[in-house]
Amino acid sequence: MSVSVNCRQVKHRGRVFQLVRENVTLDNGTTTDLDFIEHPGAAAIVALTDENNVVLVRQYRHALRQYIWEIPAGTLDPGEPVMDCARRELAEETGYAAAEWRQLGEITPVPGYSDERIHLFLATGLSAVTQRLDADEVLEAHCRPLTEAAAMIARGEMQDAKSICALLLAQKWLERNF
Repeated sequence: MSVSVNCRQVKHRGRVFQLVRENVTLDNGTTTDLDFIEHPGAAAIVALTDENNVVLVRQYRHALRQYIWEIPAGTLDPGEPVMDCARRELAEETGYAAAEWRQLGEITPVPGYSDERIHLFLATGLSAVTQRLDADEVLEAHCRPLTEAAAMIARGEMQDAKSICALLLAQKWLERNF
């Protein structure tokens, strides 16, 4: 691959990400401007209770103007290890800590316009801790049977891509290992 960046401009710096425009010359010789979002990355967690319930959050997402079902997740702080982010977000959003962690994979949710990578985890051996929502987080945590979470996906009640990917990967991991 021999894509070359000829020029780079940061068009907007937000609280979490920035919008960048790069003038590039592609492998085929075409020169063009490409806009994309630079994102620090995130961690998302399938938290599973001893009773095989998954902890879901119903969270307000302003871009959609509605509440949606998701798994707990959050953005990496600058320099923060991914595992630290996962532990922090699980506790903050759900009020749980986990004794066991398994990495399920990594996804690129919107590679057409963002470099964001989300690291997916399965967390088990849950214990209660203090929930500490950020001021701008409007959500409630709910425990649902893992089979019900899968049914929510099938019925179209859960449309969040990271949650769907993580729940399906967790189901496959559990089928192979238990």
